[in-house]
Amino acid sequence: MANHLSGSLAERTFQYQSSLPPLPVPSLESSLSKYLEAVRPFASEKEFKATADIVRKFQEGVGKELHQKLLQRAKTKRNWLEEWWLDAAYLESRLPSQLNVNFAGPAPYLEHCWPPAEGTQLQRASVNTWHTLQYWNLIRTERMAPQKAGKTVLDMDQFRMLFCTCKVPGVKKDTIRNYFKTESEGPCPSHVVVMCRGRLFTFDALCDGEIITPPEILRQLRYVKERCEAEPEGDGVSTLTTEERTRWAKAREHLINIDPHNETILETVQSSLFIISLDETKPYSTPDNYTNLTVEALTGNPTIRWGDKSYNSIMFSDGTCGSTCDHAPYDAMVLVSMCWYIDQQLRATEGKWKGSDAIRSMPLPEELVFTVDETISSCINQAKQRYLESTRDLQVICYAFTAFGKAAIKQRKLHPDTFVQLAMQLSYYKIHKKPGSCYETAMTRKFFHGRTETMRPCTQEAVDWCKAMMDPATDTNVKRKAMLQAFNKHNKLMAEAQEAKGFDRHLLGLYLIAREEGRPTPELFMDPIYSRSGGGGNFTLSSSLVGYTTVLGAVAPMVHHGYGFFYRIRDDRIVISISAWNSCHKTDAVTLFNNFSSSMHEMLHLATTSQL
Repeated sequence: MANHLSGSLAERTFQYQSSLPPLPVPSLESSLSKYLEAVRPFASEKEFKATADIVRKFQEGVGKELHQKLLQRAKTKRNWLEEWWLDAAYLESRLPSQLNVNFAGPAPYLEHCWPPAEGTQLQRASVNTWHTLQYWNLIRTERMAPQKAGKTVLDMDQFRMLFCTCKVPGVKKDTIRNYFKTESEGPCPSHVVVMCRGRLFTFDALCDGEIITPPEILRQLRYVKERCEAEPEGDGVSTLTTEERTRWAKAREHLINIDPHNETILETVQSSLFIISLDETKPYSTPDNYTNLTVEALTGNPTIRWGDKSYNSIMFSDGTCGSTCDHAPYDAMVLVSMCWYIDQQLRATEGKWKGSDAIRSMPLPEELVFTVDETISSCINQAKQRYLESTRDLQVICYAFTAFGKAAIKQRKLHPDTFVQLAMQLSYYKIHKKPGSCYETAMTRKFFHGRTETMRPCTQEAVDWCKAMMDPATDTNVKRKAMLQAFNKHNKLMAEAQEAKGFDRHLLGLYLIAREEGRPTPELFMDPIYSRSGGGGNFTLSSSLVGYTTVLGAVAPMVHHGYGFFYRIRDDRIVISISAWNSCHKTDAVTLFNNFSSSMHEMLHLATTSQL
């Protein structure tokens, strides 16, 4: 990722899009045998026998028919999954997305040039915004080098969704509005929206066709802040974006009916490049403990975030930064790429603007004032109550494990990501005395419009190893052998998933064809073992490696009795954000982190003694 920008035009950002291979459909046999392997740890002998029977019947009967129909679909679409995934995973969900779907996190800049400091909010916001606009311009002019895995080109389509994108609620299903265009495609919106104290303002980020400078951005932000401090708070209409989706859709319809100008404002917000949130909190953080910053980014003031926007850049009053983003239009790696770019630029310039301080003549920010009635005011108040209640239920911690990192793990010739995943499995097993169904994100971007496949880390090999680790009578050599088997299995499954040879997306496709044709739900999906093992989005551990940079985020758990477990791996440390629901008395994020730390030490010791 470090070399992902090129000043030269040797390679255009989207130049390989038309030559990417279509998303393949795995064979029915391989998917079903992988499925059986994956559910093994969650079934008794008797249950497993029954499940194997259901799978056999499915494979010989209705599954075969559905698979043929899926192959037909794949002939007409370069990515047979794309629309289905967007709908099933994001747009049809009625859960409030700001807490249950969005990802949010701290910006890494406090590790070098921007530690917390009073009075720096606006100056830092203007520099941060300027670098963000440079990144937009690189994509717009297609000067960002296409990303690659080794020599394999990756799909770049999700980068079109980072700017000028917004989810719009629908009564039954949401939609995504994307207003972004590359320079060769035509004009693209160039305004930003600033939110402060429940109010919205907008200004153009270009002046005479050029991106405005940090001093010019600072002038605009100062105007917004001074007005908001001198006048009453706004209505906080954006709070409605935290609502259950159908409720928000109906409130939005009402808002448009009151006054057609409200629709114009909504359009301005939706088409804006991104949101700048001026937040009045001071979330104390250190490079070892990002908890407060992560909590504020994920669960902060709803009157100054537009939960459906693809990017909300949050500037806190102590000069620290964060963000919250809708997950529907793109996966976290897109945001990680941008934040890492900004991080590198800030590091190179020590977080300062070194250009001219001259400010050209340009219009002041325009306030966007919704017309609201009693109904909308009441909707806003109810939304706020519900949101605050649910944020109180979410426990989030974000700590650095600093005993060792990637360097020590690679020295033992082990894969750092697999190391962390197995440590997570072991820590869950220690606390809950049983295996935890687990989702790890595998990237399928080597295929046209590829996003993700599920890799399931809770293998039988991992469970056998956890049992060996928990048994004091087990010999060290046996533990080590079991650990290496678990490593090998994990690495194999991850490599297959990245080649689109997992089974979860395939099974989803078969399920959706049955649903579209109005058939009864096949027995395979009704089997209790299906959801117990994580099927249908029921994973107890929802996890993802966010990469090997300084960037990290957090997401709420998938299920009430589950955990969100997101991590970044550096040479000397591993930073983890863990989420859990307070109302579930069986889970606790701090306990999981403490067990994770001890598991990491035990594993390194095991890997070290194996080299003696």
